[in-house]
Amino acid sequence: MNIDRMVMRFAGTMVIASVALAHFISPWWLLLALFVGANLLQASFTGFCPLARILAKLGLQPGCAFQK
Repeated sequence: MNIDRMVMRFAGTMVIASVALAHFISPWWLLLALFVGANLLQASFTGFCPLARILAKLGLQPGCAFQK
């Protein structure tokens, strides 16, 4: 497991959870999906991802997301 895959897994989980919570609890939960999407977008331009830094400090190795 590497940082790239963990970031994508976490972001995907947060978006799915946000949509489920918006459907069953309150539409305001869609703001979580908006935040996750905005963070992914800014990370693609700046290269800064707070979760990636946390995972690096926890000892996960960096990698290429779609490398086989």
